[in-house]
Amino acid sequence: MILNDSKFELSQFAGLTEMGGSLRQTKTEVKGASDPVVKLDRPGQLRLLVVFDALLREASVAKAAAGLGLQSSAVSRMLGQLREIYLDPLFTRTAKGLVPTPFAEGLRLRLRALAAETEQIIAAPVEPVTPPSPAAPSDWSHPPLISAPPLAVRPSVLLQGQPTPDDFARKLARIGHNAEPQKRLAKYIATSGSGIGRCRPLALEEAHDALAIILDGEADPVQVGALLATMQYRGVTAAEMAGFIKALRRHIGAYDVPDGLADLDWPAYVSPKLKSPPWFLHAARLVAQAGYRVMLHGHYGQGPEAGKLELAAKTAGIPVCASLVEARAALATGSIAYLPIGGASTQIQRLFGLYNLLEMRLPLNAVVHLLNPLGASATLLGVAMPSRRDLLRDTAMLLGLRDLSILGGNRDFAESTPLRATPLYRLVDGEALDARVAARKRIVATPPPAAYTSREYWHAVWTGAARDEVAEAIVIDTAAAALLTIRGRRYPTLEAARDHAAALWQGRDIQPIRKLPA
Repeated sequence: MILNDSKFELSQFAGLTEMGGSLRQTKTEVKGASDPVVKLDRPGQLRLLVVFDALLREASVAKAAAGLGLQSSAVSRMLGQLREIYLDPLFTRTAKGLVPTPFAEGLRLRLRALAAETEQIIAAPVEPVTPPSPAAPSDWSHPPLISAPPLAVRPSVLLQGQPTPDDFARKLARIGHNAEPQKRLAKYIATSGSGIGRCRPLALEEAHDALAIILDGEADPVQVGALLATMQYRGVTAAEMAGFIKALRRHIGAYDVPDGLADLDWPAYVSPKLKSPPWFLHAARLVAQAGYRVMLHGHYGQGPEAGKLELAAKTAGIPVCASLVEARAALATGSIAYLPIGGASTQIQRLFGLYNLLEMRLPLNAVVHLLNPLGASATLLGVAMPSRRDLLRDTAMLLGLRDLSILGGNRDFAESTPLRATPLYRLVDGEALDARVAARKRIVATPPPAAYTSREYWHAVWTGAARDEVAEAIVIDTAAAALLTIRGRRYPTLEAARDHAAALWQGRDIQPIRKLPA
């Protein structure tokens, strides 16, 4: 953007806290141009950029005006001024609203950052940052079975003396499948994240090779973040997810064909922000006691409760496995096992640690739900984001999985929410079916007794020492979804599966434990 022969930088407005004021305009001649352009003072420039951001967000002049508290005519006039300044139409009118031009789309993130920072500065003054007080110790605090070592990467490439971006782009087409790993990965990054009109999603084989390079420790650390972050921003496709899953399974040594050891794969990748007890583990125990072999695998983030799922599994008598070999052995002699992701691969566990550096989830956080390390014939998932449910189901179909259930609640692990209606996305013998689980009525949530800690109460509900209608409904409904999913067992309705799960709950093997493990 050129204003009066000087470059306009968004950073000039980092300290502004006022958006008001009139748009004082003058006409000035730009050197080399025949038409005068509008010159605005600083508040007027900021006002135009905030309107630009609103138009990108709302894709409508009327909605942008309403959100800003302005008249539509004023927003239309400012859009005209923006077009004069940038010498670009910026938006094209369509039946679905305003569609930004490639030039306008390229400014979206910078404008959003400017508008968000302005809003935050006006909303509240910046206060000194004080370190958070240490969290109170919890009875779920437990070290993880396996602590993640540093991420394995190649030494970082020095920039001095390297080819320019233009030189490198000309070489991309000549990088073949037998090129060295870093060059192949650079090609995939450029293919996937070069910008609008110059990029495309990776094919399944390309995604497989890209993640395999990262998992094998052959990637530069900058390349790891570049690939995963750009894919997350663009939106990962089902083919890319399938390629990633194939790379993960090859990396951990999982068999390409089902080995018959597991009837149900149950991923449990739980956010450490969720402090409720893991009721889904009780549901998995019911399914195992019904005679099915259940393979649990998961992760609970980092922090003092990183070993929460391992501790809960030990409390419930579920074998906690430190490797895939141990998991196979556990299901060869038993009916249930839990494999922390670090036991499958410390490199995958390290990649999860990128969340602390980037403050966002990456495609790997969604992909790992379909890892299915023992090749079970059926999988039970929980997916909170609506757009991800169809994506994961499409990915499962690409991988040849024929029986799948996705609980569409507010959690990214399979645990029912009986107090609210829950969509159920399924694959039944390869055919996509959708259902809706109605909310339960006549059950009332009650707080746990003060005498129990969270873990003690979770265990007491299983043994019958404590009664909790909501917790029991969570366990029964989650077990019903699992039973409905397992291949070879067909129920005429979800209610029939729920009745079976309720009978399993009434006849459960309590397995009393005199003392909870430390």
